[in-house]
Amino acid sequence: MYQRLFLTSLVVCLLATGAARAQGFKFSEEDKAGKEQEAQMKARVQALLDTPCRAKLKNQKIMVLIGQSQNGYINAAQAGFSPHFDAINRRLQSVGLKTATQEQIRSQVKQAEIDAYFKNDADAALSASQRMQAQYVLRGLISTSASYNRMVNVNQVTVSMAFTLTNASGKVLSQALAESASYAGQDTSGMALTLINEQADEVVAQLYSDYCGKSNAR
Repeated sequence: MYQRLFLTSLVVCLLATGAARAQGFKFSEEDKAGKEQEAQMKARVQALLDTPCRAKLKNQKIMVLIGQSQNGYINAAQAGFSPHFDAINRRLQSVGLKTATQEQIRSQVKQAEIDAYFKNDADAALSASQRMQAQYVLRGLISTSASYNRMVNVNQVTVSMAFTLTNASGKVLSQALAESASYAGQDTSGMALTLINEQADEVVAQLYSDYCGKSNAR
């Protein structure tokens, strides 16, 4: 009987050790895969930032506007999106591009023109860029959708940010999209900021590459 108990304990111990080793190996593999993905992302970002960019083009002004679309209504009051603006603006400046500040935008561009711009009004876009003496406009539109996840009995919120870079006449030079889902509640603006900070480096690198490579400025 004691021998059987000893053998049983030994088997349990070996199984537990084997499971732990297998689990440890799994974690190690996941960690390795995560590091490889991060390295690939950094390589993509660097390749995009290596796009040649003329000094004159870098000196042209870009006006950054952020708005949010929710239930068919667009909120484009720029003061409400200062952290989102800063997250993108800071990165654009870090790669050598010239941007307008939020204070400059609010003091020189009428809110009605900004609202119309987010409704794809070409005349409003041209008027807004002329007031700012901006050659390019980068629009970031936050969109949210909510659904009920029956598997875990919680509300799920999906937040996406679509960035569109145009010249003063409205011609699209670049588009970039970032998207994420969360089981968080109502703070979609905060979630959008988290999303920007998680994906902004790659988004800005794509915008930079398209801006420098596709602009007709001489």
